[in-house]
Formats: sequence, C-alpha cells, structure tokens
Amino acid sequence: MPCVDLLIHDENTKINFCKYIKFYYLCIFKSKISYMNYNNSQLEKKDSSLVPMISVTVLFFMWGFITSLNDVLIPFLKDVYSLSHFKANIVQFAFFGAYFVCALIFYMFARIGKDPITKMGYKNTLVIGLVIAAVACFLFAMTAKANLSFSIFLITLFLLGIGLTFLQIAANPFVSIIGDRETASSRLNLTQAFNSLGTTLGPALGGYFVFNYFAKESTGTDAVFIPYLFLACLLIAVTVFIYTSKISYTQEDEGISNAKESIFQKPYVLLGALGIFFYVGAEVAIGSNFVSYMKEMLGKPENVASAFLSYYWGGAMIGRFLGAVSLSNAKQSSKLIYMILLAIASFVIIFLVNYSLHGLVFHQVWFFIVFIVLNFIFFYLGKGKPALSLSIFAMVNLGLIISSFIATPTVAVWCVLAIGLFNSIMWGNVFTLAIDGLGSQTASASSLLVMAIVGGALLPPLQGLLADVIGIKYSFIIPMISYIYLCFYGLSGYKIGKK
Repeated sequence: MPCVDLLIHDENTKINFCKYIKFYYLCIFKSKISYMNYNNSQLEKKDSSLVPMISVTVLFFMWGFITSLNDVLIPFLKDVYSLSHFKANIVQFAFFGAYFVCALIFYMFARIGKDPITKMGYKNTLVIGLVIAAVACFLFAMTAKANLSFSIFLITLFLLGIGLTFLQIAANPFVSIIGDRETASSRLNLTQAFNSLGTTLGPALGGYFVFNYFAKESTGTDAVFIPYLFLACLLIAVTVFIYTSKISYTQEDEGISNAKESIFQKPYVLLGALGIFFYVGAEVAIGSNFVSYMKEMLGKPENVASAFLSYYWGGAMIGRFLGAVSLSNAKQSSKLIYMILLAIASFVIIFLVNYSLHGLVFHQVWFFIVFIVLNFIFFYLGKGKPALSLSIFAMVNLGLIISSFIATPTVAVWCVLAIGLFNSIMWGNVFTLAIDGLGSQTASASSLLVMAIVGGALLPPLQGLLADVIGIKYSFIIPMISYIYLCFYGLSGYKIGKK
C-alpha cells in the first residue's frame, strides 16, 4: 500500500507505519488476523479482497452522488414547471419505483432457479448496471437540452433507477461475503460511508452548478444538461475500471443454506425488508423536502438551502465512517482515536466544500459539531452491536423530529439536519441483520430487500401531499412513523423466526 510522505521522514518508521495502516484496513475485511502473527504471506492472502472492495466502494460513491442530485432536481423542476410539493416529489417516485420493478424481476428469476447474479456473476451484473445508468444520464442530458416535458424526465429517471438497482442487488451482498460474517456490518457501513461522501458532494456541487453557474447562462431545463452529460462520461469511465478489475467471487462463495425453504418463511427477513422500506423512505423524504423546509422556515434561497442539505448527507457519511470503526473488531482503545480522526476529517471536507462554493462560514454551521459529539455518545451506548445501535439511533431520530416541532426555526433546521448522523448505520445494520445466515439464499433475500427501496418512491410524495395540506413543518410526521418501526426492528424484529 502506498504511503503518503508528509511528516514521517525516518525510513524504518515509515515502513512500520504503512504496514500497520494496511493491516488495520485488512482487519475490517478479514478480522481474525492476529497482529502478533502478522507477516507478508498473510497480507498477500488478504490482498485478494482489496481490489473487489475498492471497486465496489467506487460504485457506492457514484450512486450516492447521483441519488442525492434528485434533492436538487426537485426544487429546480418545481420552479421550472410550477409544480406543487406533491408533483415535485414524483421525481422520487419514478426513480425509486424502478428499484421495486427491477428487483421484483430479479426475485422472480431467483424463485424459479435462474438467479441473474448466479448466471451472470457479480462483475457482469455491476457492469450491466453501470452501462444502463450511463445511457440514462445521457438521455437525461439530451432531454434537458431539448427542454422536453416533465414526463420525459421521469422516464429517464426511471431508467437510471433500473441501472442503480443492478448495482444495489449485486454490491450489498457482495460486500457482506468478501470477509468475515462478524464484521459484515462494519464493511457495509464503510462502503456506505463513501456512498454518503457522494450524497454529501451531490447537493453541494449540484446546487452550485445548477442554481448558480449554469442557470445564469441557460433557460428552462438547459441548466442540468452539462452536469448529467458529465455524469454519463464518468459512469463510462467507472464501467471500464470495473470491467478490467479482477472480481471472481460467485454465488457459491456464500455458503450453504436450505434452498427449499422459502424466504417468506423467515419473518426476520420480511421484517427487515419493511425496515429498509421505512429507512429509505424516511431518509429520502427528508432530503427531498429539506430545501422547501428551510426556505419556508428561514426564508433561505434554494442554493443556500442546498448547501445546508449537504450537512444532512454529510452527517450520514460521518456516522457511517464511525460505524465502520465501532462495529469492527479493532481494539476498544484504538476505536476512539480512529473515530475522532475520521469525524474531524469528514467535517473539514464538508465545511471546505461549502465554504468554497457557497460561502458558508464556521459560525453558521458550528452547531453541527454538538450533534457529532452526541453521535459519539450514542455509538458508545450501542456497544458495537448492530441491533442495539439501530434501535438507539432510531429513538434519537424520533426525538429530533419531535424537537423540530417545538424548537425555534434555526434549532429546528439543525435538528432535521442532524437526523443524517443517526440515519448513518441504519441501512448497513438492517441489511446485514436481515440476510444473516441465509447462505445460498442471500441473493434472493437481497432482491427482496432492494425491492423495499420502493419506500423512497412512496413516502416522499406522501410527505409532499401532507405538506400541501398541513404545511411542510408537520409533514415530518411521515419519517417519524418510520423511525418508530426501525426502533422495533432493532429491539426484537431482527430475531423473530431466526434459528
């Protein structure tokens, strides 16, 4: 592993430092390495997981970036086409509805013994998904350039969602099987952290280019032409990278399970799918409606609200990096150091991006640090246990939404933004709890769980409809109900019917 030569000038110290960093990184994937017995031959054996993990991490980043751009598209298209809150949120219905349709097809093929991942392999599944997503971004750009109708945009977003569904179905179980079962949540939270890096940069960069840079020189929908054309080219580059990478894991690597036993006979899997439904629905609903929420609560314009939105998604990134460490098998004394360093580095990235693009200074965002400290405390209370951490974080989010109802507008906005910090580990924890011990049925269960992402299609329009009736502030009752269910799953739902 290359080492950045910044402050370490002694050659022996530099070599030992690099070896330790490489060893710790590998421990996340294959945690049963003893440092005392660590040697070069063991490193060579573990290196087989590195290239696949890096490849999938790049994918997580890309689809996070693309997904979060929808939060910028919603207020943009709302103004261009003069849409209501409900109609604007149809963007998410088209995008996440594709997850349900495509995942259902995957599941039906798996039920008749023709599982697509088994037939195609993880690598080919990922490549196909990337090609579809690249084509969808290109068509979206052409639609914007031609200033076509809102319905055409929805069709291209549906196609984009299909491409990302291929990535979701293959990548999530793939991350779980390339290391020890005990640290599956840690690995998934690590890749989800890079997904959140994408969702953090998406609103900040997308809001700047769409509302500030290209909007000055464009009319109508033309402002999103260049951004989506650039995304299409970037996806093609990632496709080439994945295609040329050595990824040889197959469905058979997952172990043995009773293939004759239906997934529907495992209540904890079905309850986990419902957990994914509510988690994705709540997370997307909050992100989709935040710009309108902040505009109404504090009177901020869309470009400024988009900048603040990156703290919501950035909070998820921070929490997932911390979750990857907290749920790993690293020594307890080392965990705190790594968590502090990762939290500081992540906050600095978010701050610098928004300071550079939107001029947000420290006194405008310092309150976010208070919630980061609270995130540390609740990670400690979770004791590195996925189910316990899930239930605690769900209860915290429930409290934050209730607080937003009664707090001053400024505090209420930060309560909503802080939800991202505690959303962080929910996807990884629910997903790994739901596929635990399934062996060869993992892909089938994964399709079912990805189908449940349809929550991102249904709950945002529902919140938008409620916002049109009772106002944007109290429409957050919708995600509040979601966190009540996630609390239940973390307390007891994950073990119902599990042998």
